[in-house]
Amino acid sequence: MAEALRDPGILRWTAGTAVIRAPAEQRARRWLEPRIDGWSRGSAIFAIADAATDQVLGNVSLRDVHRIPDQAVAAYWVSPLARGRRLGARALDAAATWGFAADGLGLHRISLDHSLVNEGSCHVALRAGFQLEGVMRDYYVEPTGKRHDSHLHARLGTDVVSSAG
Repeated sequence: MAEALRDPGILRWTAGTAVIRAPAEQRARRWLEPRIDGWSRGSAIFAIADAATDQVLGNVSLRDVHRIPDQAVAAYWVSPLARGRRLGARALDAAATWGFAADGLGLHRISLDHSLVNEGSCHVALRAGFQLEGVMRDYYVEPTGKRHDSHLHARLGTDVVSSAG
């Protein structure tokens, strides 16, 4: 986690203000603290890890589960070490497939958004079967205060999705 939270892209797009403002040596702890009990607060949080070494390569989560009936919001990141291998798309697809399953979360819709500037995130979403639904103007706000238009993507449990690999 500490290594991933040195990446400017992860800090810019997914870390959050509290993590960014923490001293570098405390960022991993600050990022992990609210996620450790996330399951008990209604979020499904998964690490993307190397099967051989257990090294954390990324994260995918479903939050706000059932805040709106049968829906959740997805988020994800992949460390620079693992980019370009489609791990993010495969992990997002797996989390969504589980989220839709009756023995998973029983969801009908999972949405996600990303800044238009973050093209890699768009590729991950599309590969994982999340259709582009539109543009939300000035939706994403960077920790610096800079605003960006964002894509809104969603996937339904009834969507036919090909493999994210």
